[in-house]
Amino acid sequence: MDALLTSSDLQRSVKTADAIAGPRTRLAARKSLREFDFGVWDGMHHSEVAARDPILSRAFWENPGDLAAPHGESWNAVTRRVTDALTNIAQENMNANIVVVGHMGMIMTMIAQCGYTPYAAMGHKIDNLSVTDMRLTLQGWQIGTINHLA
Repeated sequence: MDALLTSSDLQRSVKTADAIAGPRTRLAARKSLREFDFGVWDGMHHSEVAARDPILSRAFWENPGDLAAPHGESWNAVTRRVTDALTNIAQENMNANIVVVGHMGMIMTMIAQCGYTPYAAMGHKIDNLSVTDMRLTLQGWQIGTINHLA
């Protein structure tokens, strides 16, 4: 595939992008494509999060929107950050295919930009090394295949 390539700047995405780069033109890795910042929940097991913040943690997942982990990002904040970044990349590289190596949360927020509710978007399984196809059209972001495994 003749496509440009970019990734988040987190090491796991950069290494995956390096592994698949081949002859593709590499765009800069971007902080704006990072996974959710879970603040104090980062690195904690879900049972630890639930024990620490039982009401907030449940609401965070059941009603994605403006709620955020303590010192972390909300669904809406990540959606704005990622959508702005991907829209800019697409507009700067019109008519190019672009491979973006990113993270599950990033992908789920973009699924929601394609017409799903945030709650429904979070219901999609996103496997490591899977492909989710999206495109920016004049009508906005549109989804193709979700979680395709080659």
